[in-house]
Amino acid sequence: MPNNALLLTLDQGTTSSRASLHTAAGQRLLSRSAPLSCRHPADGWVEQDGEEIWASQLAALQALEQAISPEQRQAVAACGIANQRETTLLWHRRSGALLGPAIVWQDGRSAGLCAGWKRNGLEPLARARTGLLLDPYFSASKIVWLLREQPEAAAAAADGELCFGTVNSWLLWRLTGGRVHATDRSNASRTLLMDLERGQWDPELCGAFGVPADILPDLLPCHADFGAITAELPFAGVPIRAMLGDQQAATLGQNCLRPGEAKCTYGTGAFLVINTGSRIVRSDGGLLSTYGWCGADGSATYCLEGSVLNAGTAIQWLRDGLRLIESSAEIDALAATAPGGRGLMLVPAFTGWGTPHWDPHARGLLIGITRDTGGGAIARATLESIALAVATLVELATEALGAPLRELATDGGAAAADGLLQAQADSCGLEVRRRADLESTSRGVALLAALDAGVVPGLDAWATIPGEPAATRFQPSLSDDERERWLKRWREAVRRSLAWHA
Repeated sequence: MPNNALLLTLDQGTTSSRASLHTAAGQRLLSRSAPLSCRHPADGWVEQDGEEIWASQLAALQALEQAISPEQRQAVAACGIANQRETTLLWHRRSGALLGPAIVWQDGRSAGLCAGWKRNGLEPLARARTGLLLDPYFSASKIVWLLREQPEAAAAAADGELCFGTVNSWLLWRLTGGRVHATDRSNASRTLLMDLERGQWDPELCGAFGVPADILPDLLPCHADFGAITAELPFAGVPIRAMLGDQQAATLGQNCLRPGEAKCTYGTGAFLVINTGSRIVRSDGGLLSTYGWCGADGSATYCLEGSVLNAGTAIQWLRDGLRLIESSAEIDALAATAPGGRGLMLVPAFTGWGTPHWDPHARGLLIGITRDTGGGAIARATLESIALAVATLVELATEALGAPLRELATDGGAAAADGLLQAQADSCGLEVRRRADLESTSRGVALLAALDAGVVPGLDAWATIPGEPAATRFQPSLSDDERERWLKRWREAVRRSLAWHA
């Protein structure tokens, strides 16, 4: 494969869709993006329009193709897809028509289903097989909810004409003109329907939850032949050679290639992911065991993950709800106007709480307000709340691994805020590293596509990227006693937010 080969990536997220080109050396050459909206039809409900998801991704793809030269277009060797995980869509196999909304990963409408499964004693089996907990975060309960509430979906299932997919499967279906209904193990591991050790769909769990097995996509490794982009679309004929859930892709993009290496992505939510190598590490503290990716020989890399369901959404709330800032980028400067003291705390449980409580009935809380509390203090408390939530995940990871993390790599839009990353270093007692290019998700799936296409010899090929500036590093500035007092107040604030709607 010539070294001028380019890699196309689609990064479909909760609030936008991106299309990018990377060089064979790992440099991001060009990106284009398009926005995507969410609907909140009821408290704790978050949904999207599957057609809008596709239109957003298609717009980014078209804009990218229009921005490059014919020579660059000819050099595109392979495509990789990264995506918001767990978000669930159902569509008709023959017509391709969507049968209901896309229920977003943050959505809590299926909490009652999960509670019923717990009462029926299904959680030990689910945890043992999948590494996950029974929570509306994952796809299984979303599927069952749609089957119960959408008569057309239930009818299609009865006729053997129903397709289920997370966002990657939906994009693949559209990109291939309906020819390929498939997914990869990283995304399948987030459905509550895949046996983590075997890397296969689990018929017993499908039966226990009431999910018809014939609606599931074909299950493939994370890099494989997923078909090619159909003739009617931009980048027609480019082979699709990799798929990864966005958090696994970011972990790979941050070069967390050895056991114990960790990253945190600050996007819509905040996600701590630690490479555990060929070993599935189980956690008693609410962390999730999940599939990472597979190497050139097909060997599996597993990860341990903690999920904060609301991070960037808290910053968006300051912008769109309270109107304290006009753009998300302004939060750092506003937070810097507030004095220290840490008396004010925001718990951003807008749609429930993920790790470690897994409480869909939790709700947000702002505590410690005084007469002189202003916008700067609220902005600072918002950044600190994200960092403190992640610090809890780091504590749990240390317990599960039996060893402390050495450093924390960071990415995602909110990682541009120095105040957030300094609070992260202070709350974790770890050195925090921020690369110059915060787009680790597209880089990770581009690397996997490059491996499958023979563009690179191994996953360590992009450990250093030519011309990339040195990373910015943040060091802890608190004593152990100061840190523990701060974390103790945080735990108390979180405790008060739990079970608010129970």
